[in-house]
Amino acid sequence: MKYEMIGNDTVLTDVKCFDLDLCTDCGQAFRWKKTQEGTQKAVVRNIVGEILQKDGVTVFKNTDRKTFETIWLPYFDLDRDYETILSGFDDEYLKAAINAYPGIRILRQDSWEALCSFIISQNNNIPRIKGIIERFCVSFGDRIGENDFTFPSFEKIAGLTENDLAPLRAGFRNKYILDAAKKLARGEISLDTIETMPIEQAREELMKIKGVGKKVAECTLLYGFGRVEAFPVDVWVNRIMAELYPDGLPGCVKGYEGIAQQYLFHWRRNTDEKERERTV
Repeated sequence: MKYEMIGNDTVLTDVKCFDLDLCTDCGQAFRWKKTQEGTQKAVVRNIVGEILQKDGVTVFKNTDRKTFETIWLPYFDLDRDYETILSGFDDEYLKAAINAYPGIRILRQDSWEALCSFIISQNNNIPRIKGIIERFCVSFGDRIGENDFTFPSFEKIAGLTENDLAPLRAGFRNKYILDAAKKLARGEISLDTIETMPIEQAREELMKIKGVGKKVAECTLLYGFGRVEAFPVDVWVNRIMAELYPDGLPGCVKGYEGIAQQYLFHWRRNTDEKERERTV
């Protein structure tokens, strides 16, 4: 991997296993938008990111070296050797998933944003999730630039009521968002402490929050803490496990179950959609 400053941009080249569009649109994060210019744009850790990827070159617009190294390098998990990890997935279904959708990396998001986002994701579809999160940020985040907003802090949300959150149209999820924010604000749960806990203990700690079951806890650990051994199970993954891995995941993914899950999830979901399109 190589990167250098060219003008006001940081330009990344020679990186393996990195597809920007796949990373930002495979169910991990919900704030990325494709612009008319072909860039991907989102607010990440309170800065506006606008990124263009073309012909193996990734341009982080208006990004200095320090911002790239402190924000974007960890966010896209660019210092992890995915080429070696994926080559070790010696399994026919995983090979098919990787070949079909190469370049997915696990996004290392802000832990509070990941927790809140996956609370919102419960029994929900992606367009609705994105809409709720957009309203959440516009209503309670801080404006940066013309039309961009930060993800609101748990300290701010802890001071609100369910009535305050009603315009989000998140339904029953409002009380779970508030419970998470209040427990964090009171120090009953510490995201910093969770980061260093053994994964079983970290999962149990997150599940002290109302409405956080194993799936939301696993998603938070994977996408908010970079715990790539976490393995979220939803309807799609349940189906994958029942049909392809009734005896459990192959041993070759040990320690990287979350990476394997993301490839299998995206592959199976899109394969099923293509099959349905062909039968219409």
